[in-house]
Amino acid sequence: MAETTVQTRKAQTVDELKARLLESRVVGLAKVSGIPAPQMQSIRSELRGKAELQVVKNRLLRRAIDAASEERKGIEGLQELVEGQIAVVFTDSNPFRLYRELEGTKTKAPARGGEVATEDIVVKEGDTRFKPGPVVGDLQKAGIPAAIERGKVIIKKDKLLVETGQRIPAKVAQVLTRLEIFPLTVGLDLRGVFEDGSLFTRDVLAVDEEALWQDMIAAARSAMNLAMKVAFPTKATLFLLLAQARQRALSLGLSTGYPVRELLPLLLSRAQSQMLALASRVPEALDDELKEHTASSPVEDEAPRKEKPPPKQEEKGEEDAAAGLGSLFG
Repeated sequence: MAETTVQTRKAQTVDELKARLLESRVVGLAKVSGIPAPQMQSIRSELRGKAELQVVKNRLLRRAIDAASEERKGIEGLQELVEGQIAVVFTDSNPFRLYRELEGTKTKAPARGGEVATEDIVVKEGDTRFKPGPVVGDLQKAGIPAAIERGKVIIKKDKLLVETGQRIPAKVAQVLTRLEIFPLTVGLDLRGVFEDGSLFTRDVLAVDEEALWQDMIAAARSAMNLAMKVAFPTKATLFLLLAQARQRALSLGLSTGYPVRELLPLLLSRAQSQMLALASRVPEALDDELKEHTASSPVEDEAPRKEKPPPKQEEKGEEDAAAGLGSLFG
C-alpha cells in the first residue's frame, strides 16, 4: 500500500509538472547545487512576481519533459540540460531578461575547503585588521607572507594562493574567511531556456550588454552616414538631406551670381566691393561721390577676394527648406 501511494504521488508530480511545462511561456533549467537554504529563500523572495522555482528529482523531470514533448515541439531539448541538482524556472519574461535577473541574485560566499576556485584567489599586500599574535603563524601556514610591523599585522606582498580550477585547501579557506575574502559566487546558474520552440543555452544568453549597445550605436551611425552619402530618403534623413541640398544650392547660386532673395544682399555687397576695387585703380575718372566712397572704404589692391559661402541659416523645417529650393530654381 505504501509503495502504491509513493507511485501515485510521483505520477501526480509528473502530471503537474507536465501541465506547467505546457502552460508556461518560458521554461528554464538552473543549477542549484551548493546554495545554502537561507540564500535559496532569499533568491525566491527576489524573484517573486518575476519567476517561480520548482526543485524536482531529475528522473521525474525527464518523464515530465518526455510527456510534454508530445504536445509542445522542441521542449525535449531541455533533456540535455538535466544534470546535477536542477530547479525548473517558470516565467513570462524573455530568456535574456531572465538570465540577467538570475545573475543578479548571485552573492559572494566564504569557502569551506574543497571547492573549485572559479578565478585566481589573490591576497593583496597591505595592513590587516589583526593585532599581533598567533594569527601571524596561521597566515604564514596558509602561504601568506605575513609579518608584524609598527604594531600591526601586515601582508608584505601580493600572494596567489589558489589558481583558477584548483581546489581550495581547508587551511586556506579558514584564513580567507578571517581576512573577509569570499571567493565563491553562490546563486542560480541558468543552464538553458526554452521559448517558442527554441532552446537558448547559457553561452547564447550571456550577452555583454555594453558591447552590444556600442555595436548598435556604431551600426546606426554607419547607416546614417551611408544614407546621407547616397541621399537615401527616410524619415530620419529627409530633413537633413533637404537642409544639405539647400545649403549646396545657395553656395552654387553665390558662386554663379544667381539672383534670388536669400543671396541678393551678399551679391550686392560683393558687387559693391568689386566696384570700389576697380574704381580705386582709375581715380581720375571718379566723380565726387565715388571719391568719397573710395576714400572712406578700405579697398584691396589685388583682385576681389573670394567670397565666403553664405552662413548656415537656422533650419526652420522641411517646408522652409523646400521653399528655398523652389525660389532658387523656380
